[in-house]
Amino acid sequence: MRAAWYDNRGPAHEVLVLGQLPTPDPGPGEVRIKMRYSGMSPGDVKKRSGWLGSPMPFPRVIPHSDGAGVVDAVGQGVNRSRIGETVWCYGAQSYRAFGTAAEYTVVPSELALTLPDDVSPEILQQAASLGIAGITGYRAVFADGSVNGLNVLVYGAAGGVGSIATQMAIRDGASVTAVVRTPEQREIVRSFGVKTALHDSDPDLVERIRQASPGGIHRVADVDFNAHIDINAEVIAVGGVISAYYSSNDRPRIPYWKLGFADTTLRLLGSDDFPPAVKAGAATELTQALVARQLKVTIAERLTLNDIAVAHELVEHGTSGKVVISI
Repeated sequence: MRAAWYDNRGPAHEVLVLGQLPTPDPGPGEVRIKMRYSGMSPGDVKKRSGWLGSPMPFPRVIPHSDGAGVVDAVGQGVNRSRIGETVWCYGAQSYRAFGTAAEYTVVPSELALTLPDDVSPEILQQAASLGIAGITGYRAVFADGSVNGLNVLVYGAAGGVGSIATQMAIRDGASVTAVVRTPEQREIVRSFGVKTALHDSDPDLVERIRQASPGGIHRVADVDFNAHIDINAEVIAVGGVISAYYSSNDRPRIPYWKLGFADTTLRLLGSDDFPPAVKAGAATELTQALVARQLKVTIAERLTLNDIAVAHELVEHGTSGKVVISI
């Protein structure tokens, strides 16, 4: 099969290789997917670049955890009726060596979510980008239950994780206050149904959040725990939850008593390490929302496997949406 891989950590153009590798066979409980699209996330390029000095987990890595395609073979214990299913998958390169940047990938059967046979290429590309960002965004909002009737604050609400957190919260009946960085992003989040879209550099941000949510914020989905902890402490409702999936400081200072007197719960999220049942539940909800057109994943760039190094650099430098590689 044709695939992209790296044998060493480093810059994309220096370590990513294109070539032929043996086509994998599914083991017990696994399915093999003939890939159509490979979705990318910042975590994929961090793994390749050796972020935080992490060592190579395997001698050779085919990158990317997310993707979509058609099941063409199954392993022992998997019903053969799955052959021919159109699916999206997640976790292909989560504690596994070979991900979705290849003509075929193998994953545990439960990590391949069935889509309608007549799903459009547009939806299939969005599904291929859903795994890491979608499950993280869903967890950031729903780890403590439904948000129906609650006030939710989402930072980076136009980003990969934040946009999904925003849309899924609105779908569940929450009142969402979105914090973004540009006027263009305000328009993006308003298209999701957000009524209050604020700029992160607004000197009156705390007061504007309070005006939008007089009862306080019940759930926070945060793109940078360190940058926003003081703001969150000012607006959190009693019993509120702050969920963060990144921090610009590994050891941030927190206003303990303000958070303590509000009976605040802090959730620090790492998508690869959510319990399997949590991932599965989130994936099911995301699939239903995507197919029902209640969730949209913005695709910024569509490239081919030949352009994988360029794709990695685009993700590293930041894009206004997801990057998808056509296999």
